[in-house]
Amino acid sequence: MPNQTSLDQVFRALSDPTRRAVIERLVAGPTAVSELAAPFDMALPSFLQHLGVLESSGLVRSDKEGRVRTVRLEARALDAAEQWMTSQRRLWKSRLDQHDDYLRALDRADKSTAKPRKTKEKKR
Repeated sequence: MPNQTSLDQVFRALSDPTRRAVIERLVAGPTAVSELAAPFDMALPSFLQHLGVLESSGLVRSDKEGRVRTVRLEARALDAAEQWMTSQRRLWKSRLDQHDDYLRALDRADKSTAKPRKTKEKKR
């Protein structure tokens, strides 16, 4: 299980729609920063701050070759978040199944202890 700090950083990074859009784009493969920034209506320094958050969380890595900085997705950080969410899903599914079983048992108990209703006979 990943440590809490790294999960906090990953979820913080994913909490922003711009950063999620960058991650979605990087699924297709490594991309130059200028290409990544093009679709966003913000100044490059602002966009670089988003990349900094993604990089510090471990979700992306960048390399510079000459004047071009290329960013690539680091799936291991996403794997850690996915593992955490899967364990939470299992836990809550189990709890909800237990709750459902309990409610069904209560319903059966209610039905078995309920007195039959007397019906009025219709006059002819």
